[in-house]
Amino acid sequence: MHCSRCETELDDAFRFCPWCAAPQRTKIVEHFRGHPLLEQEPTGLRVSRYLRGTRHVRLSIWDADRAVAAVALEEREARRLVVFLTESETAHPRPTRIERARTRVEMLAGRR
Repeated sequence: MHCSRCETELDDAFRFCPWCAAPQRTKIVEHFRGHPLLEQEPTGLRVSRYLRGTRHVRLSIWDADRAVAAVALEEREARRLVVFLTESETAHPRPTRIERARTRVEMLAGRR
């Protein structure tokens, strides 16, 4: 294997070039488990971020040890997904216990 930046010969175990510090990984993978109370089978999500060539993010649905569905997102769509996941909580924050109690009292009093 050779460094993607300085072309120095490297061992396959290197994640970064020891001479120029360039990352040597071609993709980064993270696994996410399905919700234990909502999933019927031991399913999960594998997210792979491809760093070379046609840069993209691949989302794969897994059932045990095999992928059952996958979709590749362009970088722009992946960023849009991040915004959706992070802003949805702030755009629609969960009501506090006090707000939930107030709503319940108002409903019981016939004000709602």
